[in-house]
Amino acid sequence: MDHLLQILLLVGLVTMSLFAAGHALLYKRDSRAALGWLAINLTIPLLGPFLYWCLGVNRISRRARRWNKDRRIISGAVLHPYEEREVESAELPASIGHLRELRVLGDRIVKTHLRFGNLIKPLLEGDQAYPEMLEAIQAARKNINFCSYIFDADGIGAEFVTQLKAAAERGVEVRIIVDAMGEKYSSVKLRKALAGSKVQVRRFLPFRHGFYINLRNHRKLLIVDGSNAFTGGMNIRNNQLPFFTAHKYLFKDMHFHVSGPIVSDLQRVFIEDWFFVTGEKLEDPSFFPEIAKQGEAISRCVADGPDREYRKLELIIMGALSCSEKSVYIMTPYFVPDRSMVAALIIAALRGVDITIVLPEKNNLPFVHWATRALLGELIANGVNIYYQRPPFVHTKLLVMDDIWALIGSANLDPRSLRLNFELNLTVFDRELVKELKIYFDNALFGAQKITLQGLHQRTLPVKLLDNFARLFSPYL
Repeated sequence: MDHLLQILLLVGLVTMSLFAAGHALLYKRDSRAALGWLAINLTIPLLGPFLYWCLGVNRISRRARRWNKDRRIISGAVLHPYEEREVESAELPASIGHLRELRVLGDRIVKTHLRFGNLIKPLLEGDQAYPEMLEAIQAARKNINFCSYIFDADGIGAEFVTQLKAAAERGVEVRIIVDAMGEKYSSVKLRKALAGSKVQVRRFLPFRHGFYINLRNHRKLLIVDGSNAFTGGMNIRNNQLPFFTAHKYLFKDMHFHVSGPIVSDLQRVFIEDWFFVTGEKLEDPSFFPEIAKQGEAISRCVADGPDREYRKLELIIMGALSCSEKSVYIMTPYFVPDRSMVAALIIAALRGVDITIVLPEKNNLPFVHWATRALLGELIANGVNIYYQRPPFVHTKLLVMDDIWALIGSANLDPRSLRLNFELNLTVFDRELVKELKIYFDNALFGAQKITLQGLHQRTLPVKLLDNFARLFSPYL
């Protein structure tokens, strides 16, 4: 009997290893990853298959696409009956013909049009962003749609709560989506602060559906009366304001005030998310008013997430790097590029493009900082300029190219933003906006520390081991 049990156990272990190895062989696109998982599954009984099913199988996209089929996306004709005034994508000026291929790429992988006639205004820190957002809420007459990863109802958040309540009391329809994971960062939860009011608050992917660290809604979006919008990288928190927060806990960030036809596409993103979390179709025509030209910016809304067929943001960034001729400036708090992104940055630098990446000197997520540091040597050795900004922590996310094109929004340059979470960005062709953003970069570089190969080589052996150990987990950071 004992021998029979041993034989059955051995057969079970072999079957598990072979099944896991076969799955990796069939579904892993990266040959190196496939080979690695093949070796682990075949040489480490039980533990190898267990690690593979926990870490090696991409359940993120599978779950997200199942939601897509179930109820996340429904046809525009049904969900957006008042958004049928579609026009052809805007044409680019002849002076930037070298970016025409980037426009074609966007047309093919993003359903939204390239819209002309927008005005996009940068707002530095909470000192500029929050007062304008509160003013827009006070002026609302019909509806307010608000989405934020974190919405802390304490301090400055309490002011937002007061104005949102007042708007609802005067008859404005107020809807808010807050991410269930992001809600955990709040000292005063928004749902509690708005309890008993006319404001409708819903959580994105509550934990009763499963404890998902990924698949989070990282978007930041406020739309007032369908014509006035704010988006970018800024949550509603006290740490965006120096008079609420000690210097070592302060976040520096940038948000954007958006007006013009592109607002209708931002509205569509919120309505789609609202349908996902509530099952309610928002079909009031007031969500899509006629919007006149407000400025000269040509912009496209890019809503990305693991439920999409393409990794839109990643492809657009890669396309921008391949089209660049003069310069690319990148600012991001979390920089953990995969091999293809590293290669694209190096190729652009070797072509003679000035590639400058600005990162925080001290990260609020040390593990991410270690993994990033392990990647810098290869980039610097191939001509990429990398700088550390001194504290306070800089949470700004920007990509600016060739004095004409910018990518702004909620996404970082890491796997979590480009593969695992739901993000919202705008691509923008606008010399005036890019000029302002370049000034922001120049100010950031003043006093920043340039990272050198010599400095990286001077790290102690324990630090190098720590950095490279953290890099092993880069696909999950």
